[in-house]
Amino acid sequence: MANKRVVVTGASSGIGAATVRLFRAHGWDVVGVARRADRLAALAAETGADVFTADLTVQADVDALRDFLAASGPVHALVNNAGGARGLDSVETAPVEDWAWMFEINVLAVKRVTSAVLPLLRETLREEAAGLRTDAAGSADIVTVTSIAGHVAYLGGGGYNAAKFAAHALVEVLRLELNGEPIRVIEIAPGMVKTEEFGLVRFGGDTEKAAAAYAGVEHPLTAEDIAETIVLSVELPAHVNLDLITVKPVAQAAPTRVARGPLVPKD
Repeated sequence: MANKRVVVTGASSGIGAATVRLFRAHGWDVVGVARRADRLAALAAETGADVFTADLTVQADVDALRDFLAASGPVHALVNNAGGARGLDSVETAPVEDWAWMFEINVLAVKRVTSAVLPLLRETLREEAAGLRTDAAGSADIVTVTSIAGHVAYLGGGGYNAAKFAAHALVEVLRLELNGEPIRVIEIAPGMVKTEEFGLVRFGGDTEKAAAAYAGVEHPLTAEDIAETIVLSVELPAHVNLDLITVKPVAQAAPTRVARGPLVPKD
C-alpha cells in the first residue's frame, strides 16, 4: 500500500515541525510548508519530508503550492497550523497593523490554503472510489489548529481572540458545507503551549516577557503534545470525527486561570 500524504503548514518550527516529524514517524508522506527555506531544508534533511516554501498570506504562493501538490501526488490530509499572536494591547490602543497581520495569518491564510487543497482531497477520494488508488483511507481530513483564545475571551487578547474566534467560525461553517462528503473537519484548540517562538513573536522578541508567561507553570504543553493530538485525530477510524479538541495543561483551568508552582492535593 502506498503511503498517505499530508500537508502541514507552519512547518518551520514549533507545533508544525513536531507534527511533520510525528507523521513521518508514523509512515506518512509529508509536505511541510512555511516561509523560511533554511528551516524547511533542515527539517527535510532530518525527516525525509518534502517541503515547499510559501508565504500563505500571498495568493500567488498558495497557488504555486496547489500546483506543486497536484503535480506531485495525492493529498489525503491538510493540517492548517500556521498562525500567531502579536501584543497584549487593549482594543483601544492596539496597532491596527497587528490586528491585520493576525487576521491574515490566522484566518485568511486558512481560507486560502483550504480553498486550494480541498479540490485535491476530493480528487484523491474520487480516485479511491474508482479503484484507481491502492492507498484508500476512506476519508480525507482538514485539521485546523486554533486556540482556546478562539473560545474564551481574555484581557489583552482583543486581536488574537477576534482572529481565533473567526478561525473557529470558519471551521464550523466548513463542516456544515462538507456534510455528505467523506471529509472530516477537525479543530484542535490548544491552551498554554511552550514553544521556542510563539511568545517571542507575541512580545516583539522580548525574551524576558516571553519566558515570564510560563514562569512557575508545572508542565506546560509542548509542541509534541499537540502533534500527538493531531496525528491521533487523523488516524482514528474513518467514520470517527473529533470535531473539536481542547487541549490544556493540567495547570491551566482557563486562559487566565493558571497555577504557578507545584500541583499538589489540597489538605
